[in-house]
Amino acid sequence: MVTTVKSKGITDMNVLHALYALPRHYFVEKAFEEKAYEDKAFPIENGQTISQPYTVAYQTQLLDIKRRDKVLEIGTGSGYQAAILGLLGARVYTIERHKVLYLNAKRLLHDIGLKGIRFFHKDGYKGLPEFAPFDKIIVTAAAKDIPQTLLDQLAIGGQLVIPVGDKTQTMLRITKKTGGAFHKEQFDKFKFVPFLSGLEN
Repeated sequence: MVTTVKSKGITDMNVLHALYALPRHYFVEKAFEEKAYEDKAFPIENGQTISQPYTVAYQTQLLDIKRRDKVLEIGTGSGYQAAILGLLGARVYTIERHKVLYLNAKRLLHDIGLKGIRFFHKDGYKGLPEFAPFDKIIVTAAAKDIPQTLLDQLAIGGQLVIPVGDKTQTMLRITKKTGGAFHKEQFDKFKFVPFLSGLEN
């Protein structure tokens, strides 16, 4: 799996080491365990997916995680992306709108001994203003536009990585500059599940 991801252009050795160290089969449903180390997305509960390893590595590489970075993740899903961020030494705050996914991921990451990750069953569009500002914010669902609430929660010099678009999404990295200006960079195309507001119990 790691060899495949590397062959597709992921060069950050810390990201590759984290992918190697984390057992992906913990995060997929039993039916897909034998295929867990293929570079594919798989369905999880509530109509959501665990992203393919390349996509996780791609977004993580764009974030350029440093140890002790304060990172907000929107869309916990299986918990796999949050676990990768935690292995890289980030202080992770992760939001999930589906209660069953929130509970499952919280339990799983506790069971495998990953610390430094805080879980929230909340509306991702609102972020976590009570814990802002964040050094990095990652959105793991397809947004139709860039939520101003998340931009407001970035620290100066902080970066938001978010896929934006309808049927396919362009990966964007937005950096907050001194004075409140933003610098936007565009990267490759991806397909994510939709970024929805509100809560699901």
